[in-house]
Amino acid sequence: MARYPKDAGPIVSKVPEGDNRARLVCEACGFIHYHNPKVVVGAVCGYEGKILLCRRAIEPRTGFWTIPAGYLELNETSLEGAAREALEEAKAEIEVEALLAVYNIPRIGQLQLIYRARLENARIGPGPESLETRLFDWREIPWDELAFPSTRWALEHFRELEGVALFQPRTNPRGETGDFAPGR
Repeated sequence: MARYPKDAGPIVSKVPEGDNRARLVCEACGFIHYHNPKVVVGAVCGYEGKILLCRRAIEPRTGFWTIPAGYLELNETSLEGAAREALEEAKAEIEVEALLAVYNIPRIGQLQLIYRARLENARIGPGPESLETRLFDWREIPWDELAFPSTRWALEHFRELEGVALFQPRTNPRGETGDFAPGR
């Protein structure tokens, strides 16, 4: 078994040769730790004119509503990840139709890929990360209780593109970075 010095590991912040920004580097072996954004995948899921939302059972924003979404796992495609998140959070079987939006949230190091999807049926229920799941008519959506700005953006983009077969994926509204007031 190899022995490493007790201070080995990516512990020194410096600009590696050939790079242009500081990274955590192991001085013992030269390993560079690239700390990059996380990919979030999710879907706005429609069913007979209603939209699926999940009330969060976990932080951040416990008790607030969101679309089914979460981190992409290793060895899965973004489409598989969006379908998995819908199943995990809402016990929902979906058919992904198209990439709806790509949102950049640099403050928390996230890139969000949000799809437009159709529920296969109305059988939904809360998974371990949800307190409640529900199909909402557009007028019933609890706008003041949405968990994140990107949830609102995705819902609005879904509504804007309803019935449109071919479209260019949307992105953050002009000047929006995804920040939210923690007290809201």
